Order: sequence, then C-alpha cells, then structure tokens
Amino acid sequence: MSIPKSHPRYVSLKTRDTIVDGVKKGITSTHGLIAHGRGEAFDYLIKEKTQKFALEAIEAAACLLLSAKEPLISVNGNVAALCPKEIVSLAKLIPAKIEVNIFHTRKNRRFFVSQKSEGFFRKSKKRGIAIAAYLAKNGAKEVLMPKKPLIKYIESNRRFCNPQGIAKADVVFVPLEDGDRCQALRKMGKKVITVDLNPMSRTSKAATITIVDNIKRALPILIKTIKRYKKLNKNKLKNKIKRYNNKKILKESLQYISKSLS
Repeated sequence: MSIPKSHPRYVSLKTRDTIVDGVKKGITSTHGLIAHGRGEAFDYLIKEKTQKFALEAIEAAACLLLSAKEPLISVNGNVAALCPKEIVSLAKLIPAKIEVNIFHTRKNRRFFVSQKSEGFFRKSKKRGIAIAAYLAKNGAKEVLMPKKPLIKYIESNRRFCNPQGIAKADVVFVPLEDGDRCQALRKMGKKVITVDLNPMSRTSKAATITIVDNIKRALPILIKTIKRYKKLNKNKLKNKIKRYNNKKILKESLQYISKSLS
C-alpha cells in the first residue's frame, strides 16, 4: 500500500504493512498481527515517543548486556519482520548469539512434547527457517534454532530452545516475549531484558529490565547506548545495573499512561 508521508499515521501504517508483509513471507504468524495491534494501542498512550522511563531502562539494558558472560538475543516472527538489521547489528556489537523463538507454526497448529520425536522442530521448521534465512539475508552469520524442551516450568511450545543458546545464556534479550516463558526463564535464574509496550503484562512484571517502548524506536537507541557504554569498565557497568529498579520504571510508565488518559 502506498502511504503519503504527510499522512498523520504514516509511521504506524508502514509498520503494520511490514508485519503483514512478514506474514506473506512466512516469517510472522497471523497471531502476530493481533499482538502488534495490542501493542500499538499502548503506544498511543505514551504518545508514540520514547519517554524518560524507557531511556532509563535502555541504559540499564545496555549495561546488563555488556556485563553478561553468555548474552543471547531471542527473536520471534514480529521482531524479525520489524527490525532484522537492528537485531543483527546488536548481536555483533555486544557480541551475542541469536536464537529463533517459535510458538505458532506457519500453519498455526499447536504441538507439544507428547507428540512424536522432534514433532515441534518438524512442524515449525518452515517458519523457523524463514526467520533464520531472513536474518541471514540481513547480515547474521549464525542463527540458532530451537531443538529440545530445555526450558523448565512450562509445558507449551515455548519450552523448546537450543542447547548452545538460551540453555547456556545468563542474560536473554527477548523483545515482544510471551509471559509464561519470561517467568520460566527468571525461575531458571536467567536475567531477562524485554521490550513491551504494555507495562501491566506478565512479561513486563517478570522481566529483570522492561523497556516500555516501541521496538522500532528502542533498538536504535539501545545500539547507540551500547556503543557509548562499551568504553566503561565492568565495575561502572555493574554499579549502573545495581541502581536500576524495574518496579519503579513500570510505576512511572503507568503514571504517565494515567495522565495521558486524564
């Protein structure tokens, strides 16, 4: 669809088109369209701008990623469609591994561990490979695929991960994550950084650091911040992380939304 730049909803409509195109390419599931619409509603409430609370979370996220021993970026269909170049740039900069995050298969069928051997991998293979190939097209040298049910505390498809990826990671950057998996990763002792426009979601509440912002705005700022903070020593990074309070950030974001509504 051709959208004139003068249109007041230009950025929003172009983003929607990108998600729709992701479905056509087999990268994004149709369920991703619904998730995007839900997030977009919250974006209106923060005036479609990166607010102070998000900037504070981005700074803490940069410090945590640079301090990690085994950082991992978990990428689902929406993230791959919206920010492939930024994800690849971020992974190279930290540096961190990239792993595909799949819940819905391309045909949107549900699958569980009780099915035949590697049933998950077989049915999700098309979309998973499409995501990995799209990231490779945008410069990724290696993209890990989910293989085994190694994430504890959940029974859904999200328990599958790569033994050399999420299973080994100490810090997982997982934008637009599902709440049950975020909670499970935290129970496993992993630190989780997420980007979520809804400060009331399970993911936002469970994460170590929640960036309440649109991923299209947040990722470029995170990349710039990491470039700046790479000069700092480990102690300075750790001190910045210690001062961060995720509950405070979520409270500030909710207060901002409340004021917007009134």
